[in-house]
Amino acid sequence: ILKVKGHSPFTFRIPWRGNSAVASGRIFRYYCRGVLKLSFLTIIVAFLILSAVLFLLLRFGVFRFSWLQFYIRGKESGFSFSEISLLRRVAIANKLKQPESLFRSVKTLDRCIRSAIVGYRAAGSTENARNVEFLNKLFDFRTRVEFSQPKYRLGLSSTRGITPGQPLKVMLSETGIYQSKLVETNRRYMAITYPRGKALPPGFSWKKQELKVYFWRKEDAGYYFETRVVGDFLERKVPILHIAHVDDIVRTQKRRSVRREARVPAVVFPLKSINQANESPERAGGYRGKLIDISEDGAAVAVGGRVKAGLPVKIQASPGEDTVILNGVVKSAGYQRGNNTSVLHIQAQRPSGAMRIRILTYVYALFDSDTSGSPRKGGAGTVSGKPKNNVAAAGGAPGGSAAAGAAAGSAAATPSGADATRESPSGENNAGG
Repeated sequence: ILKVKGHSPFTFRIPWRGNSAVASGRIFRYYCRGVLKLSFLTIIVAFLILSAVLFLLLRFGVFRFSWLQFYIRGKESGFSFSEISLLRRVAIANKLKQPESLFRSVKTLDRCIRSAIVGYRAAGSTENARNVEFLNKLFDFRTRVEFSQPKYRLGLSSTRGITPGQPLKVMLSETGIYQSKLVETNRRYMAITYPRGKALPPGFSWKKQELKVYFWRKEDAGYYFETRVVGDFLERKVPILHIAHVDDIVRTQKRRSVRREARVPAVVFPLKSINQANESPERAGGYRGKLIDISEDGAAVAVGGRVKAGLPVKIQASPGEDTVILNGVVKSAGYQRGNNTSVLHIQAQRPSGAMRIRILTYVYALFDSDTSGSPRKGGAGTVSGKPKNNVAAAGGAPGGSAAAGAAAGSAAATPSGADATRESPSGENNAGG
């Protein structure tokens, strides 16, 4: 028996038969066979190891997501390197399987903003200037993601797409502006309610009148078109007008901020000048009202009495957990003579960073138990004492006329909906500021 040891760890036992040449050939063949066996085994072991490594990488999502892509997307969205790093930590803390979805998903972004606010509250650093700036950037991006949704980008091109019940402002060049509402639409015409507004001259007929019509479509934009009246049915004791369809309506104004319905008590403070605007909570005084809806750009408030456009006001309310304060100017007001109430549409000054966070935290329902977006009932702020029911005349309205207003109690009827064209308590529609 001849033992041959090569470079392989195997030992071959070769039977000795015949001369040395035959033995050498057998030794060589056995040696090659051993090397081949070793190579095949090495390949199998390497394949198993590689498979295990790939499984672990896929298990922990290395190939499904790249943090480099996360940082690139963050820079494209306007965040600094340090802010993206903080977002990365927030994404990890929230155990996001797809961290990049933070930059495109409203639900994921809300979850991360809520987590950041909770962290700042726990650390007692909600008023820190750096944290306020970071949260405002997050809310800026949140608004961009919101308005990138199809429901905000797709508009109307024809009056045939207007939904029945849509409030309309009908402008007649000779007499002024009238309020109406779309009743129904068909292939040939639109039927609208009889316009309400200023008294018409004796013998006036709406038939064949040229009209300019403006309306605000909910969660979309403002629209304008010109048309004419093709039928007046008042003589038949049916207060309906038929107006012609238009296939080239103009989209005039897009919404810049998200509004949310509130319907909570509020306190209104008339200001002598908008320069008196401040965000200090008021402890006494003011006039009762009802906050209908709110955004970072403005609000709608139901009040008692008659108020003219141009009055600077301060609004204080608690639609959510925190008291919010807005300062602005009344851009329009819908008045109902019957119950002496008005709906004020207020264009607000840009709030401070900290106040904006409070407002948008409510608007986006970040801490509501009901995530569907229905408003949480709140109080009327931190005003003590008994707010008044009527506002004394206050100067500052355009044309030198006195502007008066009052807060309406809970019995005051208020419009529903969060669009910028709303109904006053009488059913009149008014364009929002």
